[in-house]
Amino acid sequence: MPGATSLPPQHFALVFLALLVTAAGNTALQSVLPVIGRAIGIADIGIAFVFSLSALIWTFSAPFWAEQSDRRGRRLLILVGLAGFAVSMTLCAAVILAGLRDLLAPALVLVLFTLARSLFGIFGAAANPAAQAYVASRTTPAERTNALALLSSAFGLGTIIGPAVAPFFILPFVDLAGPMFVFAAIAFAVGAAVRLGLPDDDPTHAPGRGAAASIASVGGAPSSAHVLAAEAATATGERRRLQFADPRVKPFLIYGFAVGSLQAATGQALGFLVIDRIAGVAGVDSAKLIGIAFMAGAGATLLAQWGIIRTLSLDPSQLMRWGALLAALGTAGIALATDFHALVIAFALQSAGFGLARPGFTAGASLAVGRADQGAVAGAVTSINGACFVLAPAIGIGLYEWRPALPYWLAVAGCAACALYAWANPRLYASRP
Repeated sequence: MPGATSLPPQHFALVFLALLVTAAGNTALQSVLPVIGRAIGIADIGIAFVFSLSALIWTFSAPFWAEQSDRRGRRLLILVGLAGFAVSMTLCAAVILAGLRDLLAPALVLVLFTLARSLFGIFGAAANPAAQAYVASRTTPAERTNALALLSSAFGLGTIIGPAVAPFFILPFVDLAGPMFVFAAIAFAVGAAVRLGLPDDDPTHAPGRGAAASIASVGGAPSSAHVLAAEAATATGERRRLQFADPRVKPFLIYGFAVGSLQAATGQALGFLVIDRIAGVAGVDSAKLIGIAFMAGAGATLLAQWGIIRTLSLDPSQLMRWGALLAALGTAGIALATDFHALVIAFALQSAGFGLARPGFTAGASLAVGRADQGAVAGAVTSINGACFVLAPAIGIGLYEWRPALPYWLAVAGCAACALYAWANPRLYASRP
């Protein structure tokens, strides 16, 4: 793994683990929280509000921490991110355990859990740009792209590992709060290892810049945009900004926001769909089924991005068109599925479709601007990816509470519309290297 960089292997491994544990823990929480909400008696829309608020806070805090990574020690900010995650997860677990033991009313559980979760949105975003800056400052320009891309894969791997292992941490003495306690403990351990094993640094003598990344989320296809932004900022020594209304990239950002929102809305509602349509009751078994479904979706996303795109050499225009159509097919399958096997296959197809479409708009936007604006367009893409998870999950779950199949059929229409937009818009259709 660390062979792509001149960093000592043990140092790269520590930085990689810091990002892996936060991504895995965050997606593990998202896979078990629908079951927790049902067990305590919290409305589904309340669960959606928790994630939407955390994503909103992250959207504003991530650029701040990216700026701070240029001025303060990178190891310090990695520790801030890990501590924010660990403390937030510990408090969330304590609140949930109190709710499961009927020590707190459901409404109070929701309020306290939201406050505890907000700590992750505020401080958790510090680790990613600091980790990027740490790696960027210790690699040559020839090494930097591979090193940062490898570091970014921690988020993708985390979205698979988190849902896969979360059900095994549902322990008798802490019940459904177990995964949160366990991931908090792992984060504290990784933080201690970083504190003891990662050398401190001085940003003024080791120039390197990180970039804000969108929050790790179930259904959130990993994006390379923040890697490109970090690489460009390190190479030029400055952070350029791009107007969202810039005609060169506006169609790509519209497309990216649409497909990302559709993925966020349907993905966040899937846990509740598994409970209602497949499991029939909220419990350990339903948490395992949700974890399997989310793991399959994350695996299909990575297969699309690491396998299909490279094997078929698809250009951005093709990725946007065919990715949206494949996502529409998978989403229709979710709406029609009556057993778990069909549901998992349909969700994997949908995830693979989004796994093609979202890199398509990212690459297309990059090709639409010159070299000087690469960092700026990457920052805009990252902002769009984060914005998708602010309102869309709440909208999707709100529609689900009204009519369970409604968000999925609307998403089928939305994905088809995105495919037509990619065909009809001249800039999107002509987007090729």
